Amino acid sequence: MAERPIDLGWVRVFAAVGKMGSLSSAAGTLGLTQPAVSYQIRRLEEHLGVSLLQRQHRGVELTAEGRRLFDVTSRAVDDIDMLVRSFRSQSERPAIRLRTDYAFSSLWLIPRMHSFRLLYPEMDIQIVATQRMEHGPPDGDIAVVFGTRQEFGSNATLLLPERVVPICTQGFLDRNGPFFDPFEIASARLLHLDTRAPSPWFDWKSYLAELGINRDAAVGQGELSFNTYSLVVQAAIGEQGLAIGWMGLVDSLLSSRMLVTAGPMLEATDRGYWLLPPKAQSAETDRLAAWLISEAGIDALKAQDL
Repeated sequence: MAERPIDLGWVRVFAAVGKMGSLSSAAGTLGLTQPAVSYQIRRLEEHLGVSLLQRQHRGVELTAEGRRLFDVTSRAVDDIDMLVRSFRSQSERPAIRLRTDYAFSSLWLIPRMHSFRLLYPEMDIQIVATQRMEHGPPDGDIAVVFGTRQEFGSNATLLLPERVVPICTQGFLDRNGPFFDPFEIASARLLHLDTRAPSPWFDWKSYLAELGINRDAAVGQGELSFNTYSLVVQAAIGEQGLAIGWMGLVDSLLSSRMLVTAGPMLEATDRGYWLLPPKAQSAETDRLAAWLISEAGIDALKAQDL
């Protein structure tokens, strides 16, 4: 069913009469009666004090004054209708909100969004990044959240299991390494991500504890802490120290050699970034979820069983 044109009063009526050259045809197009259209034109002529139409045996013809008014009104009606169609088109475009944290959005999601835009150029996406999400998304949203299966339940899909490794620049490693021994890592200048205790992911204390090292927070060559992981990574690129690198987030930096690994890798198989489906699914949320799973390198059939 076609969208009803916006009401423009006598302007639309006169433009339709001038375009069609017929009161009856204009009335049919506008959904009005012929007497109603005739009355509108008569009132307009009385108000302007000029004749706008010459009645012919078969229809009507514009007078010189009518032609001048028609040139203005027809352009105005066409421009307004075009603008209204664009407004309606924008309001009807499928839109979806994806909620996640700063690290995933800046290091994993944003570099890949161009490929999604190529696949689905008609979809609008709003990315909402927060420091840490505690609960699942409201209706209509998709979320990618860090945590454990126990937190998010059987409907969540593990996109990126937590695998971490110390990272730094080659220059920092050459000047301060190598870090073959965990004690050498513990005595290096470390870059920290601030978290509420206990940390929900590997921090330096838990990483070194897995290697049998109980590191005092005051040990080292000066500690630097940041409230977002993106800043931790930037500090590592700036050769400020050793950072914990989350595989999946820093892969491109490692492949480009902007950063290098500098110690053993550890893994927490039940912990990582999980895709939480919306409470109310749609074709758009299904497309986005499938794309996220594909980009994470997870087989679609396997994902259904997770």
